[in-house]
Amino acid sequence: MPERDQTRINERIRVPEVRLIGEDGQQIGVMKTADALRYAEERDLDLVEVAPDARPPVCRVLDYSKYKYEQAQKQKAARKHQQQITIREIKFRPKIAQNDYDTKKGHVERFLKGKDKVKVTIMFRGREQAHPERGTALLEKLAGELSEVAVVEQTPLQDGRNMTMMLAPSKAVLAEGEHGEHGDHAPHGESDHAEKRPRRQQREEAAAAAADASGDSAA
Repeated sequence: MPERDQTRINERIRVPEVRLIGEDGQQIGVMKTADALRYAEERDLDLVEVAPDARPPVCRVLDYSKYKYEQAQKQKAARKHQQQITIREIKFRPKIAQNDYDTKKGHVERFLKGKDKVKVTIMFRGREQAHPERGTALLEKLAGELSEVAVVEQTPLQDGRNMTMMLAPSKAVLAEGEHGEHGDHAPHGESDHAEKRPRRQQREEAAAAAADASGDSAA
């Protein structure tokens, strides 16, 4: 179930007085809540509680439906630009055959181009552990051949029988797809609709929400 908006607006503000901030962001001062409501109504705007824990609570005059719409658009844009990083792992042997090397290198390159990080692991067995320089040389070779799509985030590190190196997508890879993107635009008229909703309808909705809240607290 979606969470109910807990912000108190208009008639849902039940405290006797508030500290009022005008629509231009300037402080007006402390006044009775009824006078603050009248102030907002005269400007065809809403009285919105923005700091409920203050004494007295701070309220601001604004178009709440427009404010909520703009906030939702900002959150949507922020989520769109968030990148979820996935770490893949590809394992090599120190004496890997060339064709196997090429295949695994292709996997690493594909993961990097998909903007994932890749943990490259060299697995040593038996006497191979006496020659860690072979693992280092192999990892450095791989990093060099993939330098256009990868940056070394963690240099080769010996960990018991394994040696690991972390590769991350290069700046060039991360930049791919960003150019030419356009932000989401609301359908024609949607933003205007948010601004032109009848104030009486909004106040009726606020009153109904207040009644629901009262019913919930009584239950």
